[in-house]
Amino acid sequence: MKILINTNVALDILLQRPDYTNAALIFSFTQRNVIESYNSASAITDIFYISQKDIGKKAAKESLKKLLQIFKPATVSSYHIYQALDLDWDDFEDSVQYVVGESFPVDYIITRNLNDYTSSSIPVVTPEQFIKVIAINS
Repeated sequence: MKILINTNVALDILLQRPDYTNAALIFSFTQRNVIESYNSASAITDIFYISQKDIGKKAAKESLKKLLQIFKPATVSSYHIYQALDLDWDDFEDSVQYVVGESFPVDYIITRNLNDYTSSSIPVVTPEQFIKVIAINS
């Protein structure tokens, strides 16, 4: 099973935010090769930018390197950008991630912002919901 991790979930892991536990379980599933997890390449710059504000540049780089050993970057092309622009979604970052997930293809998009993906043809779930999916399929 392939999943695309949204920026907010990756940040939960890196910054150990309140939703850390569920995001860390997904990280663990990926480490154990239960699932394949990806971040869109465009989200990686956002993840770095936000995390370095909280933990500093050096720590953010080191954390991101560790994260990328587990969550693989999914390529974003100019085609994806144009497709995302045509979607007319409220959140452009999420539309790019959706288009990348659609073309990849992934089985799920994992996010805490379900409302940003109401037009998605890919199942979009929270980390907590995804853990239940894994439990059912195990």
